[in-house]
Amino acid sequence: MARREEELGELLKQRGWMIAVAEATCGGLICHRIVSVPGSSKYFERGIIAYSRSAKVDLLRVPPETLQTFGAVSAETAAAMAEGVRALSGTQLGLAESGIAGPVRGKSPKPIGACYIALATPEGTQVREFQFAGERLDIMNQIATAALQMVAEYLLSLPTASPSASGPPAGTPEPSRRDAR
Repeated sequence: MARREEELGELLKQRGWMIAVAEATCGGLICHRIVSVPGSSKYFERGIIAYSRSAKVDLLRVPPETLQTFGAVSAETAAAMAEGVRALSGTQLGLAESGIAGPVRGKSPKPIGACYIALATPEGTQVREFQFAGERLDIMNQIATAALQMVAEYLLSLPTASPSASGPPAGTPEPSRRDAR
């Protein structure tokens, strides 16, 4: 069991917050890493593997126009996935990733290793762009690690709060703030 997953669990428990995850490229690896920690049911609500475009639309309510305009591997799609899983689950945090692990690139013009990770929070949605290298499983592991690190960094950036000060109820519509880097 890795320290990063344990730290993330402690940070979520301290706030009394829950997280839900939507994965494409990692196929459940992020969820696996979260639930590998005993007691994760206190902060992990659900995980959705939305590998296909239709799964993103049907399960996460990603607008088809977003996929048509920006593609499945984009900041806009990752943000819509994170916002969708957060709204569906009623959690404070929604985490999502969409990328290309290779070795085949498919229809995307983006290179193998390209990835967008999004985190939907009570304050809005932030998206980060990554370019990973290596074989398929290496890329998947790098995506999972970066996603977990992104959540931990967000939680560490917040002022200390009691579990009752967890912000507006999850699922409350809020303006989206996208921070594509």
